Amino acid sequence: MTEIRHVVFDIGKVLLHYDPELPFRRLIPDEAARRRFLAEVCTPEWNVEQDRGRPWPEAEALLIGQHPQHEALIRAFRRHWREMVPHAYDDTVAILARLVEAGHDVTLLSNFAADTFAEARTIFPFLALPRGATVSGEAGVIKPDAAIYRLHAETFGLEPAATLFVDDSAKNVEGARNAGWRAVLFTDAPTLQSDLARFGL
Repeated sequence: MTEIRHVVFDIGKVLLHYDPELPFRRLIPDEAARRRFLAEVCTPEWNVEQDRGRPWPEAEALLIGQHPQHEALIRAFRRHWREMVPHAYDDTVAILARLVEAGHDVTLLSNFAADTFAEARTIFPFLALPRGATVSGEAGVIKPDAAIYRLHAETFGLEPAATLFVDDSAKNVEGARNAGWRAVLFTDAPTLQSDLARFGL
């Protein structure tokens, strides 16, 4: 087995337990109304546009222009962004920090738009621990597109066969493997500890 010399963490649910529906559960308590709002207004396609790097004010204005009757809820989504990160300092973050402290080479791969990621770094100091991050929005491609894995490897000088990618999405793990990386599917911190130990980390 090739020695693992680089560890790449996705910063979605792996590190931030990101749940975009969390603020809407409070803002729109009725489940049917909430599902309609997320299906017709703040759609997955719109969120992908954020991931591709559209600045938040521009994206928000675009969405309000399309759905002016929902302006208050659209703006509330941003105001309650911090609620989407309910468990920032959990065991997974502790694992990342220990890897960094032990001298392992750790970077982050983010699907957040650049301005959202910049905001996250001001809220969560652990995001400054690794040596850097590739923000997919700046690259114009998102996981599991193989191009984002290639870009991350080129940016940080990673060797795919010696890189371990940790993500909570099976399709992203498969995408990384298709790009020649080792990869493990994140389910919980104890399992991640076992996976890292299996790779000698």
